[in-house]
Amino acid sequence: MKLREFIERDEAISKKFQIIETDHRLKPLAVLFAHSGDSWFWLAGLLVIFLTSSQEWKYRALVMTVSFVILAVIVLFIKFTVRRRRPEGEWGKIYRATDPHSFPSGHAARAFLFAILALGLGPAWFGIILIIWAPLVTFSRVLTGVHYLSDVIAGAIIGIFAGIVILLILPQINSILIWGLSL
Repeated sequence: MKLREFIERDEAISKKFQIIETDHRLKPLAVLFAHSGDSWFWLAGLLVIFLTSSQEWKYRALVMTVSFVILAVIVLFIKFTVRRRRPEGEWGKIYRATDPHSFPSGHAARAFLFAILALGLGPAWFGIILIIWAPLVTFSRVLTGVHYLSDVIAGAIIGIFAGIVILLILPQINSILIWGLSL
């Protein structure tokens, strides 16, 4: 299959999943999950955790924040290299205005990065919640029409890979993170 054929098929399949321009009963949930992966929401939450929690949770928040920044650089580099336009639509104007490029999905990458980190850093309930939440955020981005299916699949793969790599190198960089906690 040629790239153009793949893109056309991806666009057609993605269009079939879009519910945002309809009266579909899952629309409010799709919108909720689509926004729950927003970067500002997570950065604010991680800051609150860092400022108000135990050392163990401060450590988790610091690891997740540093990982988020690294992932954001990677995703933005790919987005500005590929430059795939987002699907047409009315909903999600904020996303279209602030980031017109759709490939890969930063929300999907972030959701799966956080899920993998939560599984690795614990506690178990935190990992379980995020591993359930990540696919819901990811697929909601297609349902709401701000991403194509291949965008979210690529984002999820990038997030999973980044999370695994970070967990593997974490023992080597713990002294830097612990230093950050002592500031």
